[in-house]
Amino acid sequence: MKKVIPWSRLYHRTCLCVLFFIAASASFNGYYDKWHFREHGVVLANSSLANGIYGFTDMVDGTATRPYVFRRLLPSIANWLDRVTPTGTKSLIYNFATNQGRIIDIMVDSPLAGNRVYFFRYLVVYALTFLFAWLAVFAMHLICRSLRFPRLTCAFAPVLMILVIPYFMTCGGYFYDYPELAFFGLAVWMGLRFDWWWMLPLVALASYNKESFLLMTLTLFPILRTRHSRIGSFIGTGCLALSSGAVYFLVRSHFSHNPGGTVLVEWPFQLIFLIRPSNLFDIEKTYGVLAFRPITLIPLALIVWTVCRSWPSLPQAIRRHGKIAAAINLPLFFLFCSPGEMRDLSMLYIIFLLALAANLAAIERGGQKLASA
Repeated sequence: MKKVIPWSRLYHRTCLCVLFFIAASASFNGYYDKWHFREHGVVLANSSLANGIYGFTDMVDGTATRPYVFRRLLPSIANWLDRVTPTGTKSLIYNFATNQGRIIDIMVDSPLAGNRVYFFRYLVVYALTFLFAWLAVFAMHLICRSLRFPRLTCAFAPVLMILVIPYFMTCGGYFYDYPELAFFGLAVWMGLRFDWWWMLPLVALASYNKESFLLMTLTLFPILRTRHSRIGSFIGTGCLALSSGAVYFLVRSHFSHNPGGTVLVEWPFQLIFLIRPSNLFDIEKTYGVLAFRPITLIPLALIVWTVCRSWPSLPQAIRRHGKIAAAINLPLFFLFCSPGEMRDLSMLYIIFLLALAANLAAIERGGQKLASA
């Protein structure tokens, strides 16, 4: 006989679902208010008009510059749904209105909401970006549960993390950032709970979303090691990397004619940014409020303090994962990432999540000292 879930457990899960929905909604709004989808003609919160050659229309049309055009998951889904959805259905959505006006105009603050060529794909990307933000919270919750943090910590550490994400989107933010976080979280959770071959479809999708996931697969070795032998973990990591690399090769080959390059060489500008004293106290508008950017002196000191304070209490596999991620991500950030874009340190997101969780767990246990795992 199938066991019936007690009403208290159902209520608990429903509350978690609602809490994660609210947190994801706030985070998505914080991102969207700052950067939209980089569509042309939109006034952004921290700059003038969105422009460049990697805006929304460029991405869905496949004309964006490399490497931006390689981030294909959401544009491809939007294009496919646009092709298979009947014209009558799209017209119904386009014209649907209430007493307050058209639903599209109420939902989306963008000129593309009135463009019949792009409005449907814009709505699809809008919805998918939010859904991935919501999924990311659940993925981070599953990681915390797998590492046996206290129940309240497992609920509130992912909420804090998703709310911080718009702050990390300094100087730039893109619709593929939330899927990236969701895939990072799911990859770490699956590595803790399942054999590595179950991760192959996830890795392929994650690499189709953003090519840098290829490097993330290398950081999973210590996590796979918790379930497999050393040889098995090497084989698993290699197969995951090959799967990711194959997807990247296919996408790269398809868009080889696009302008741009494999990476953007940014280290001269990064060096200028880092040595300029004024950047230590730079501010940016997030959630409608001006605040220090996370890459400035005070927020960065708080981030480092949070990680250092919790580091000894994290499981050894997680610490090794973090060391590999830092060894890969920090040099790449300096060499190839736009100055000040802290979102480019995304391979360290899971470590920061677990640092928050470890500190919250100490508070939940009554303020006792963090202990070594």
